[in-house]
Amino acid sequence: MQQEEQTEKGSNQALLKICAFIVDKRNLFFLIFIILMVASVFTKNLVSVENSMSFYLPQSTETRQGLDLMEEEFITYGACDVMIANISYDQGEKIRDDMLDIDGVFSVDYDDSPDHYNNGSGKFSITFEYPEKDDTCLVLLDKVKELVAPYDSYVSTSLGNAQSEQIAEEMKLISVLVVIVVLSVLLLTTEAYAEIPVLLLTFGAAAVLHMGSNFVFGTISFVSDSVTIVLQLALSVDYAVIFLNRYKEEHQTLPYREAVIIALSKAIPEIAGSSLTTIGGLIAMTFMQYKMGPDMGIVLIKSILLSLLGVFLLMPGILMLFSQLMEKTKHKNFVPKIPFVGKFAYATRFFIPPIFLVLIIAGYIISGKCPYVYGYSTIETPLKNKSQITDKMIGESFADENMVAFIVPAGDYDKEAELIADLEAREEVDHIQGLANIEALNGYTLTDKLTPRQFSELLNIDYEVAELIYTAYAVDDENYAKAVNGLEGYSVPLIDMFMFAYKEVDEGYVTLDDEMMETLEDAHKMMNFAKEQLQGENYSRMLVYLTLPEESERTFRFLDEMHDIAHNYYDGKVLVCGETVSQYDLQKTFARDNMVVNIVSILVVLVVLLFSFKSAGMPVLLIIVIQGSIWINFSVPTLQGANIFFMSYLIVSSIQMGANIDYAIVIAGRYTELRETMGRKEAIIDTMNAAFPTIITSGTMLALAGILIGNLTSDVAIFNIGQCLGRGTLISIFITMFVLPQILLVGDTIISKTAFVMNMPIRTKQATGFMRVDGIVRGRVNGIVTGTMHAIVRGEVSAYVEGGGVVEYQKGNEELMAIEAGDNDRRQSEIKDSSNDTDKGSEITKAPDAPDEDKGEKKEKVKESVKMNKKEAKLEIKSREKEKNGGDHDNNTKEIAKEDKAHE
Repeated sequence: MQQEEQTEKGSNQALLKICAFIVDKRNLFFLIFIILMVASVFTKNLVSVENSMSFYLPQSTETRQGLDLMEEEFITYGACDVMIANISYDQGEKIRDDMLDIDGVFSVDYDDSPDHYNNGSGKFSITFEYPEKDDTCLVLLDKVKELVAPYDSYVSTSLGNAQSEQIAEEMKLISVLVVIVVLSVLLLTTEAYAEIPVLLLTFGAAAVLHMGSNFVFGTISFVSDSVTIVLQLALSVDYAVIFLNRYKEEHQTLPYREAVIIALSKAIPEIAGSSLTTIGGLIAMTFMQYKMGPDMGIVLIKSILLSLLGVFLLMPGILMLFSQLMEKTKHKNFVPKIPFVGKFAYATRFFIPPIFLVLIIAGYIISGKCPYVYGYSTIETPLKNKSQITDKMIGESFADENMVAFIVPAGDYDKEAELIADLEAREEVDHIQGLANIEALNGYTLTDKLTPRQFSELLNIDYEVAELIYTAYAVDDENYAKAVNGLEGYSVPLIDMFMFAYKEVDEGYVTLDDEMMETLEDAHKMMNFAKEQLQGENYSRMLVYLTLPEESERTFRFLDEMHDIAHNYYDGKVLVCGETVSQYDLQKTFARDNMVVNIVSILVVLVVLLFSFKSAGMPVLLIIVIQGSIWINFSVPTLQGANIFFMSYLIVSSIQMGANIDYAIVIAGRYTELRETMGRKEAIIDTMNAAFPTIITSGTMLALAGILIGNLTSDVAIFNIGQCLGRGTLISIFITMFVLPQILLVGDTIISKTAFVMNMPIRTKQATGFMRVDGIVRGRVNGIVTGTMHAIVRGEVSAYVEGGGVVEYQKGNEELMAIEAGDNDRRQSEIKDSSNDTDKGSEITKAPDAPDEDKGEKKEKVKESVKMNKKEAKLEIKSREKEKNGGDHDNNTKEIAKEDKAHE
């Protein structure tokens, strides 16, 4: 028993020593943070941002396999679409010629068909001579924009990082507005103006370190890059507020340094426990198959951990710097008491829980029908960027194109031609581009097989020259029989023969006149360009343009039908790749990810709550409350008929479970503590009064941050995240304030009966003599006690003390211990009661009809009370010593009076 007590005391002492080191060596930590922040300014530019949604699909999906295979087998050239409004067709032809004159532009598709000229607008499909990842394409794109700038023009392209740059600009504005919101909330909820820079400096340092440390991941998603900085502030500002409140409590009885040390030692376990639920919810995201979930989850967890380091290592020093200024800039606390909420909860305790039960059942059913989508095409954002405006303008004049790439084994042009003909016969297909149906010369397609006679007539060359070329091709193809026995019936695909002829001429084996050489070079350039895009070493690619929308059940069914059709011709791997296929793959991963995220987030939070409350009933009640909030949150878009991007749901449900449950924990924890010494009604009233400032501070910040993100971004995923997070946080606040208290009142019996203590021996404290008792006491102190004690005891103690301990005073330091331990606690309580003007029946309370006393009179009363308490403690100690030695009690009293007078 004594060994366990010594171990506990040792751990407390070790924590105090660590906290003292942090405070005393604050200049060292200032230096470390400054160095890291300066480094972060440079390292944040080393972070690569991935803008593609399909990049994060699992490797097992068809889209991911198709993208990887296409990168290996084919070249995708840079391209853009340009729409110019209010021009004649002839003007369009002139503009097309000007575009073709730009060095580096390979082709410009423009004709009088409805696909390229409609409603007085021309659409120009431009292809560059360089792969889309080549920076030269961006230079050419700028030249095209410069060319069409005098016209009413709109340029649509996937080249460059326009989307990422647009989102970055939007998030800068959002970040500024969120900071303004945070400042406004802190002005209303803090008690001194100087507290605000303490909190902002702490968070600012953590934010800079977060942005600078992202380079360790190499590449992060555009969602993680844009919203995590705002969410870091909203999710972690609680930690700094908890530490600050602890400091203010301790500073009522202790000087600056000691107050910071003691506050830090108490805040570390409290903040660490609070952060575990948030981190637990984010951990659930790391189990998603869709890798953008783990990407954002890990980045957010890192931001939370850096915020914790900022609070634990940097904020103590900042508090020391601003401590005196905080004293001078105190102002009125504008957060009101809300006893009516607790009274309402007690009065409606038998009505609200059944109503809430009906609501969460309805929420579960309705949210299960939430219209989730997997692409951007069906969701309208309140803010439109240039790209969205361009796509909308083009879509109003020209039909939207839904193109997928169909990848099949290479080597058989006849099968490709048959497959293309089979697909083009379907009403779901508009047209197809493949080597087997691209026209080359004089009506021949690229894959049509020509004899030497046909080849000579096509190019208008001597038959003997054609025979020579065919003979060389037969030898190169190891078809010696054709070369020896005759070439009359030997036919070769046009594209293959052109490519071979060009190589023979280029190497000097065949000579052509200038005109024929120019024809061959033009044909080779066009065919080589097509071959690099549509034929690889092992696979061929066809571009299939569908008449179906990007995202619909019918579209997804036809993708499966395309596989069935292709397998009639090929036994090997067949892949379909494109935006539609990506959305189909996302739909398949969503069902699994949704289940995993919900289960993991609930289990992790449940484990944290079990250890926190040591009750099986309490965690279940809290999780029901927050999970009910999530269901109600996602019932709203169902009732509105508004589509929700699937990833936004997964991310918001994880954050809402991990972060919003903190509000429920604040209320439940305070209620559990107060129920040790109070009845249900008094406990719930005091609980709501005490929890309201924390909930309104944190909840307002997170809700407003979400609302700002949802209304000031043009990206669909980020828009839905902000929209759902803001709405979900408001719902969680309302339910924890006006539903959870009733549930706690009704479930009080369940909570107490399901309480348990972990399989550890109860460490009963046993002592006799003069001692200080602090903590939740269950046992005998000259009588059975169950409750929270902060008292000096002379007698016997045999009890289990939680959250504190029993300190026996040794001879020689009893006086110091008594004054410091007993009287300071009493003085702290009295100062708090007098400053808050409470109505809880404390010793310093105004009579109902008494006039208001000014603060000076109250402080004088507190000082007088403290002085009397010190005298009583000294008298008790002196009396005890004199009794042992047979001394005189009156002389003791005179002695103490002299000491007090000298001290004054």
